[in-house]
Amino acid sequence: MMPLDDETAGSIRKTVLVTGATGYVGSRLIPRVLETHEVRCLVRDRGRVPASFRDRIDTVEGDVLHAPTARRALKGIDVAIYLIHGMGSGTDFQQTDRIAAEGFAKAAQDEGVSRIIYLGGLGDDNDPGLSPHLRSRHEVGEIFRDSGVPTIELRASIVLGPGSLSYELIRSLTQRLPMMICPRWLSTPTQPIATDDVLSYLHQAIDLPAERSEVFEIGSQDVVTYGQLIQMYAKERNLRRLLISVPLLTPYLSSLWLGLVTPTSADVGRHLIEGLRNPTVVRDDRALSRFPHQPMSTSEAIRQAVAAEG
Repeated sequence: MMPLDDETAGSIRKTVLVTGATGYVGSRLIPRVLETHEVRCLVRDRGRVPASFRDRIDTVEGDVLHAPTARRALKGIDVAIYLIHGMGSGTDFQQTDRIAAEGFAKAAQDEGVSRIIYLGGLGDDNDPGLSPHLRSRHEVGEIFRDSGVPTIELRASIVLGPGSLSYELIRSLTQRLPMMICPRWLSTPTQPIATDDVLSYLHQAIDLPAERSEVFEIGSQDVVTYGQLIQMYAKERNLRRLLISVPLLTPYLSSLWLGLVTPTSADVGRHLIEGLRNPTVVRDDRALSRFPHQPMSTSEAIRQAVAAEG
C-alpha cells in the first residue's frame, strides 16, 4: 500500500474520539486533529479539558471502565484514538487495563467504529523478561486487534518532551544529581521519540490507507542508552555529570531511590524502571515507508525538549 498524501488526508472530514484527552499526549494531539477532523473527547472531569480548545470539541464526561459512557462517547464516531493506561492505578493495573480495553473494544464494535488507533509500547513479545508494564501495553493492543475493529497500533519507547513522565524522570535525575550511582538499566538500548513525531504519527494514522489491523514500531533515527540520554540532556544544559554503574540496584530499590530525587512516586517509578530494563528499539521499520512523516534524531529531540522547557 502507498503512504497517504496531503490530498488523501484532507479528502474526508471524520469524527474522531480522543480518550486520555487531558493527558500529556492527548492534550497536545487534539489541536492537530482539529485542523482536519471533528473531535470528541471522553474525560473524567470536563473542567480539566484545556481552555484553548474546550469550546471547539464535543466532550463526554465518563470513564472507559463504565460501559454506558464509553458507548455514548463512541456513538457516531469514525475513528477512536486510545491513549489510556493504568500504570498509576495500583498493583492491579494490568487487570484494569485489560477490562478497560475489552469494554472499549466491544463498544467500538457495536457502534460501528471504523478504526481504533492505539499508542502502545516497544519491546519484544518473545522476551520472557518483558516487564508487566510493557506486557500490559502489548496485551491491550492484542485485545483491540482481535475485536473485529481494524486497529492501528503504534509502539513507541519513551517520549521526549517536557511533561512526559519518562522525560521528567531523566530531567530530574540530571538536574539534581552531579554524580549518580547508577543501576544496570542505564546501559539498556532504547529508541526514544520526540513528542512532535508521536503526534504526527497519531494524526496521520487517522487516514492511513489500511484494510486490516497493523502494528507499527516508531522511534527516532538512532538507538541510544538511558545513560547516554542523561549525558545528552546534561550537555544541552551545560552540566557536567558523572555516572557510576553498579550491578545490584534492583527495580524496587531503584524506585525508592527515584522517589528521593524525582517527582515520580516510588510505585509508578518501579513500573517505569521495570520497563527500562527491556530493550525498546525498532525492529520493524515499515512505518518509515507507510507514513509520510520522518522522525528526527534523538539529539534533535532532546534539543527541542530543552528549548520547550522555557
